[in-house]
Amino acid sequence: STDKVFQARLAAYERQLKVNPQNAAALLGMTKLRFGNAGTGENFNQTQGAYTAKGLADLRQASAAWQRYLATNPAKPDPNTANLMVQAYGPAGLKQYDQAVTALEAVIDSRKETANLYAQLAILAAAAKQDRKATLAEQKALDLTPKKDRKQLKSEIDLQKSQLTVQQPGQSQSG
Repeated sequence: STDKVFQARLAAYERQLKVNPQNAAALLGMTKLRFGNAGTGENFNQTQGAYTAKGLADLRQASAAWQRYLATNPAKPDPNTANLMVQAYGPAGLKQYDQAVTALEAVIDSRKETANLYAQLAILAAAAKQDRKATLAEQKALDLTPKKDRKQLKSEIDLQKSQLTVQQPGQSQSG
């Protein structure tokens, strides 16, 4: 079963980390494994598009592994894992928007600049109450967008920002 595979892989990473607690590859592996497990079976409610309590617990474990990985001070954090953590910390997950911003910045540093990445950064930064960063990211997103599409993008950003900033009071529950 997938649960047995998950447990075996988890145990393998834990053994590697006992030998070397700073093993970046094992920490990344554990982060990805926990994140992946959070979205499977009873950990994720497909109908509501939301993580269950068990799924959120897995996301918290993924976050712990990710934070341990970042503590090893990698020159450039792994962008693929960072991208997963943007989702984990985002509105459908742990709602830790400051962490989502940090993870998304690692993604942006490793990729070609796109309006979508900067729009996402603007939205998450606004939710994290990082107003200057949100403003700069939104401007960058609009600069990277063809003139004829800017109004549409601006309204999409504004809508998503308003949805996330309204949800703020419940944020502490998942922390």
